[in-house]
Amino acid sequence: MSTGAIVAIAVGAVIVLAIILLLGRMARGRRVEHRRGQARELRQEASGHAQQAERVRASADEAAARAARRRAEADEQEAKARRESVEAREGEHAAQEILAARTRHDRAREIDPDTPDTAEREAADLDAQRTNGGGERVVAEQHRGSPAGGERG
Repeated sequence: MSTGAIVAIAVGAVIVLAIILLLGRMARGRRVEHRRGQARELRQEASGHAQQAERVRASADEAAARAARRRAEADEQEAKARRESVEAREGEHAAQEILAARTRHDRAREIDPDTPDTAEREAADLDAQRTNGGGERVVAEQHRGSPAGGERG
């Protein structure tokens, strides 16, 4: 074999190795670029899922806030109903007390021989007393013959 042939084989081998290395690098570059593309797509999908999850969470937060407002309104209505029920019971109790007072006044009038008042006058006195805040002086003045009450004769 001649020297030229050995040199040609060596140069050919170096060229073949260079081509193989070049093709290997190109293939590696394509793989890297392909992986970068896949990573970009995954990031975009993840971003879309995160945005969707954020919308769902915001909607759930709004629903929870609405539910809390409705619970507060219901609690307020329940408290109002309880207050009104207590007021109604107090009104019933007051009516019972008024009835008891009138009954006692009637009984006192029946027993007292010096009482010239009629039941109607005494009921009017009780009503006046109730509308004046329970003022005993008003009733006492009417019985003493003040101009507001007049005298029975």
